[in-house]
Amino acid sequence: MKASVIKPDPGSEYFFAEGCFITELSNSIDDAQLSIARARLEPGKTTRWHRLVATAERYLILAGSGLVEIGELPATPVVAGDVVLIPPLARQRITNTGRVDLIFLALCSPPFRQEIYQDLER
Repeated sequence: MKASVIKPDPGSEYFFAEGCFITELSNSIDDAQLSIARARLEPGKTTRWHRLVATAERYLILAGSGLVEIGELPATPVVAGDVVLIPPLARQRITNTGRVDLIFLALCSPPFRQEIYQDLER
């Protein structure tokens, strides 16, 4: 890791095939151990069933409320402050059950790359 300060562009949000909006906060060779993205899921929406190959993911719920489904665990309500641990290859999706955007950080180790994402609904 190289010492640095990253200033993400708030206008860089994009819609990802998973079904939510993503803003990459940190995903570079300066930190080869972790990527951080801000995810935004609109009210009533659910992300697609998917999994990540060889990558552990954590969600830190920042705002809103939802229902997360991971592997064989029962669907579990989540709110601001909750941390969701998602092992590599675990199927997952999240639903926004509230009336405002569900906002969470997605922290991936090793860092997220498009080729590790597997859509399980195709």
